[in-house]
Amino acid sequence: MSGESVVLKLKTWRDLPIGGIIPEPKTSLHNKTGNWRAMKPILDNGKCIKCLLCWIHCPEPAILRGDDDSVRIDYDYCKGCGICANVCPVHAIEMKLEV
Repeated sequence: MSGESVVLKLKTWRDLPIGGIIPEPKTSLHNKTGNWRAMKPILDNGKCIKCLLCWIHCPEPAILRGDDDSVRIDYDYCKGCGICANVCPVHAIEMKLEV
């Protein structure tokens, strides 16, 4: 940087496309949203029975499925909604306060 300041012009509601139109697909991959959460899901792999209910119900999807049906949590995109912990039949996911 050579001391030049960069001015970003924020869009107003008039600049946004009409609802339902996605002008550029896959932009969510550039916008990591994991820092929104207050609660963080912690997975205990020892308790996990690989039922994949957390993977199916995750609205983001921040639960990543492995080839052997194991799961892991992508904290870059997890918003801490707790749905995964609520649907887990063996309580392998516990919600902890984000620190």
